[in-house]
Amino acid sequence: MKGPQIDKTIFWVSLIVIGGLVIPLIIDETASQEFLGGLLGVTTGNLGWAYLWFTIAAFGILVYFAMGRYAHVKFGGPDAEPEFALPSWIAMLFCAGIGAAVLYWGTIEWAYYYSGPPLGIEPKTPTAAEFAAMYGMFHWGFTAWAVYCIPTLPLAYLLWNRKRSVLRLSAACEGVIGKKAAEGIIGKFIDILFMFGLIGGVGTSMGLGTPMLSAGIADLFNVTRGFWLDVVVVIIWAAIFGFSVYSGLEKGIKRLSDLNLILIIVVLGFTFLFGPTVFMISTFTNSVGLLVQNFIYMSFWMDPIEKGGFPEGWTIFYWAWWIAYAPFMGLFVARISRGRTIRQLIVAEVIGGTFGCWIFFAVLGNTSMYFELNGIVAISDILANAGAPEAIVATIKALPLGTLVLIIFVVLAFIFGATTLDSSAFTLASVATEEQHGEIQEPARWHRLFWAFVLAAVSLSLMYVGGLKPLQTASIVVALPLMGVLIIMVLSFKNWLQEDYGDNVDVEKTIVVGKSSESN
Repeated sequence: MKGPQIDKTIFWVSLIVIGGLVIPLIIDETASQEFLGGLLGVTTGNLGWAYLWFTIAAFGILVYFAMGRYAHVKFGGPDAEPEFALPSWIAMLFCAGIGAAVLYWGTIEWAYYYSGPPLGIEPKTPTAAEFAAMYGMFHWGFTAWAVYCIPTLPLAYLLWNRKRSVLRLSAACEGVIGKKAAEGIIGKFIDILFMFGLIGGVGTSMGLGTPMLSAGIADLFNVTRGFWLDVVVVIIWAAIFGFSVYSGLEKGIKRLSDLNLILIIVVLGFTFLFGPTVFMISTFTNSVGLLVQNFIYMSFWMDPIEKGGFPEGWTIFYWAWWIAYAPFMGLFVARISRGRTIRQLIVAEVIGGTFGCWIFFAVLGNTSMYFELNGIVAISDILANAGAPEAIVATIKALPLGTLVLIIFVVLAFIFGATTLDSSAFTLASVATEEQHGEIQEPARWHRLFWAFVLAAVSLSLMYVGGLKPLQTASIVVALPLMGVLIIMVLSFKNWLQEDYGDNVDVEKTIVVGKSSESN
């Protein structure tokens, strides 16, 4: 019997599009960066309001599904059992969606807001410090995870209840655009758009994680941080997530996620117990109050009069980044969520994901701020003169047994990044694989390995010419049409639920028919 075959159109066109961005950038870096920078300015400057409205709408839609008549619908039907234990499931969805970026921003993001605060606050004042501690929690909180969760619902329902053995955004749009369009040019365009956006999003994560890891290794081994050390980091990353992807979900990604969870507990637990514990708790408590009090204001703040650039540079950028990454999260989390109800999935992602991120900001971020405010480590000066990676390393080394903690921190960052990257490679291969009628199959191993090394090669090529920023910019621009795709997916999901259940309130006792694509 033939194994999973690649979808040649999606596979080759995606490679051509990626090459179409990377090659011109290497040939003429300046012109390419100017073009993409201008495109980003137009997108965030003129259409920034659309990102804000979309994210708030996403949060409202999830409240509707979590509290509505379909909340207890189980992915796979009423008798479906979860494929993964609860801790492993939560670890996989959290690590896949966040990666090493939360170690980076969770430690240092406050310093940017302290020096350049939002809302007209005076820099480097007590008020600036309070809002700096809180604003990262806003950007990595309920809104971000709501955006992540939106595509997961229709994709999980398509896979487990509609019995489609395909993981593609185009198929999840069938409830609105129809099967013919989803399998035609429109569907191919949607899937290629997703793959390009995901590679840009993963490039962003690698662009943040690689210098941080290089700085840690440089400090531990007393070597100079430079491009070739970045190469070593990416090669190790590629080897880890290549092996994990080759091993599959159960043996590879699950085990990495479980190990990641253990290391997170070790690093955060040690920092909490032996760092400025009272300051962490007090500042976190204060931040929660500020966040609740200002959530609506921050969610809609455009700064239209003063035009200081904070919303475009931070909030809108973050919302677009989450949107670019959201389809990947939807595809991956849908694959691992059989046996979970709609409400359970929403709670796990929105509530669990939010509090998971908040812990990093509360422990690592507040520790770093404490060192700055009390003159222990000049974090702001290091950030301004040496860069964020060095400021992060300085924070970790200032802890008791700092060198040992830094070693564990570096290992954690490697595993954290690998978990996200191997999940990304798995998803890219799934989208570029033809639908297999019958039992759900994983993509071919060579196919998963191929995308793992494409991700590494693209990131290295761009870091070599100093051009990782344009790839990030491109992923943000791609987020604009992806918003339309996500809206279609939600409408499709709602249509499917109404077809399968009608107005039946007691959905727990309703036997899911599991309509196939042929019945659409």
